[in-house]
Amino acid sequence: MEIQGRVKVIGETQTFGSNGFRKREIVITTEEQYPQHIMVEFVQDKTDLLNNYQVGQMVKISINLRGREWVNPQGETKYFNSIQGWRIENLQAEAQPEGMPPVPPADAFEPAGDLNEDDHDDLPF
Repeated sequence: MEIQGRVKVIGETQTFGSNGFRKREIVITTEEQYPQHIMVEFVQDKTDLLNNYQVGQMVKISINLRGREWVNPQGETKYFNSIQGWRIENLQAEAQPEGMPPVPPADAFEPAGDLNEDDHDDLPF
């Protein structure tokens, strides 16, 4: 599954327990009639994927839904869901390098009309 939106918050990497479990959270705001603020967690080595992203960027995140069961000390069973990210992509167009004019669309060029099919083509392929 995928989710798209604008980065609202990028949390710091958190480390838990003696085994060094790592987690980092990102919140994106969807751009729809009723925008939603969706928190996605990246775990272990995937936490580093967020290093190159900033608040305000448009992104697409590939996610998995995770669910788990927990029995509290009183014996009641509780269920928890989480959204876990495993890939993130920038959706904004890359900036043009300084001094480079934008490339015109292909339909801005007229097709060549004076082609002679009888001309010998000496290309080796």
